[in-house]
Amino acid sequence: MMAQLPAGSRRIVELGGGTGVFTRALIEHGIAPRDLLVLELNSELYRFLCQRFPDAQVVNGDACDLAQIVSGCGFAGAEGVDAVVSGLGFLSMPRELQRKILRAIFSVLDPGRPLIQFTYGPSSPIPRELLDELGLSVRRAGIAWINVPPARIYVFTRNRSTRVHAMRVGDAV
Repeated sequence: MMAQLPAGSRRIVELGGGTGVFTRALIEHGIAPRDLLVLELNSELYRFLCQRFPDAQVVNGDACDLAQIVSGCGFAGAEGVDAVVSGLGFLSMPRELQRKILRAIFSVLDPGRPLIQFTYGPSSPIPRELLDELGLSVRRAGIAWINVPPARIYVFTRNRSTRVHAMRVGDAV
């Protein structure tokens, strides 16, 4: 997952910090704890993460509220967020919840900046119809064979700021 971070990445959001496996890997990869915003919904795991990573910005909150959280923490600043790393269980979520979370994620990421997603499913955890609706592209970045079952890593990007709708030259105003 760390290999999928854009070159020179500094400010990273992690969704679903859990026990801190990805948090630790991000720090070991060279992300300064102060440049890491870890979002965890479960209050017990949130407290655990606060103790384990006291220099990181750990927030007890919902991924649907990511834009407000990033703004409220002053996390992105003028530099913006370089990437979002996620272990969220998109496969078990209803489509509407997936949609809300993805909209929140891509509201804090500039075009071309990635969502790096860890999943146990054999294919993308986001259905093609939803990717098309939101103007996202996906590529499989690798397989973690040491996990049981093996896990896959997908990288999602939005390649333009808004959807481009085709129009005929004669229709232009």
